[in-house]
Amino acid sequence: MSSPPSQAATAAAYVCCHRLLLASTTVPARSRGVWRARSLALTVALRSLPLVRHRLRSRRVACRAMTETEPEGNGDDEEKEELANDAASPSVDSIAEANGPAESDYSIDNKKDETTGAEPLGSSDTVQDTGGDATAASDTQEKVEVIDVARGSPLPGMKQQLDDSVRIPKTTIDILKDQVFGFDTFFVTSQEPYEGGVLFKGNLRGKPAKSYEKITNRLQNKFGDQYKLFILVNPEDEKPVAVVIPRQTLQPETTAVPEWFAAASFGLVTIFTLLLRNVPDLQDNLLSTFDNLELLKDGLYGALVTGLIIGVHEIGHILVARDTGIKLAVPYFVPSWQIGSFGAITRIVNIVRNREDLLKLAAAGPLAGFSLGFVLLLLGFVLPPSDGLGLVIDPSVFHESFLVGGLAKLLLGDALKEGTKLSINPLVLWAWAGLLINAINSIPAGELDGGRIAFSMWGRKIATRLSSAAIGLLGISALFNDVAFYWVVLIFFLQRGPIAPLSEEITDPEEKYISIGVLVLLFGLLVCLPYPFPFDPSQLTDFDFDL
Repeated sequence: MSSPPSQAATAAAYVCCHRLLLASTTVPARSRGVWRARSLALTVALRSLPLVRHRLRSRRVACRAMTETEPEGNGDDEEKEELANDAASPSVDSIAEANGPAESDYSIDNKKDETTGAEPLGSSDTVQDTGGDATAASDTQEKVEVIDVARGSPLPGMKQQLDDSVRIPKTTIDILKDQVFGFDTFFVTSQEPYEGGVLFKGNLRGKPAKSYEKITNRLQNKFGDQYKLFILVNPEDEKPVAVVIPRQTLQPETTAVPEWFAAASFGLVTIFTLLLRNVPDLQDNLLSTFDNLELLKDGLYGALVTGLIIGVHEIGHILVARDTGIKLAVPYFVPSWQIGSFGAITRIVNIVRNREDLLKLAAAGPLAGFSLGFVLLLLGFVLPPSDGLGLVIDPSVFHESFLVGGLAKLLLGDALKEGTKLSINPLVLWAWAGLLINAINSIPAGELDGGRIAFSMWGRKIATRLSSAAIGLLGISALFNDVAFYWVVLIFFLQRGPIAPLSEEITDPEEKYISIGVLVLLFGLLVCLPYPFPFDPSQLTDFDFDL
């Protein structure tokens, strides 16, 4: 039994036979058919060698990998044609008998003349070419499977890491459609790029809160904390949509100045304006304040009462935020020399779960502030001044608020007349200032407490319309009232929104929370609207009609 050929002999045989194959392409036309058959015979002989047969198979696999990524299927047609020619070719033995070795030598001599200086194809070249083709094929396949759908700005109030381009692969999108969403939760009909992720359109099944919980659990099981799910309302057709966002794009905004430092600075200025507001002598000439700082102590009690109402307002937000898992940033107290302060601006730094949680948070502050302010206002009307003199005012000032004017008419009775000076407990004005601060924050505009309440109760579309109307009315009021002017400027530049999307915006809050939200909005409206009726009915003009 003969021993198998060595590796060197096999490689040499392969090089020699390969040259013979190349020579078949340069023979005259009259003898190409004969040499084609002889080339096939040499190919059969090569396949009998173990090493060469393996390399030919590698070449065939590499070529097939390349042709799979090419359009039009030209490679398939050529392969079929080659197979047909192979089938129609005569046998190797018959070709060898019909043509002697002289013609073979003639062919080799011609090939040497035409290809002088050409280097033979080594076995290492064959392996490298095969690897390169396979690598190119795999790269092409990878490019086809990965779709860039996650570039763009993140959610409102958030910041995306722009250094790294976030990409959601097509395989991940398929898993989201087939395994995370489903017939029992959200049946996906189409998807498209959206902000920092992918928006899925389809049909929401069952209760939105339950479906959201199921989808979130499946998303957590498949991808961990890699993605964040939102169930929102499409503003185009008012239908539910699902949005999946990479969590790494949801980064809180950062500021150049530390928040605590900026908040402390605003707080100090607010304390100064609260003191200044309760000293009428200094309000007439603000520039004289620094020359008469000792007069600021006269406004200490008024600043404490108004500041207490503002503080209770913020404490209400903090307590509900802890209960609902909402994270709040440091509050920024906004100073105002007209009423002492415009309240505080407090950012939400995480994503709120649903509209009910946002409603609880937004209504808690004004509800606490209104409650304390209303009680102190009643006490101010009932209790006599501590010094026996009180604060002398013109009763017409009560026309500026429907709530305060109505209480004054109810509790003071006939003592309340236009044109007649009236002595009242200063607690009335201090509590009134606190109520006004809560009321202007309850206006349904932008990201104010009132804007968040409106959004939580009626959805984004209605809240947006209310916000536009409220800002427009404030703009008109600003022509006649300096407080309205500064407040509308503040809203426009700092608080006009939009409100950041919630995790699930479909489910309506419970009726009891909606009732509380409506109560807060109505109470704020009563504080801001003027009292249109005269306090003394005798001052009504009597019209005599002569017949």
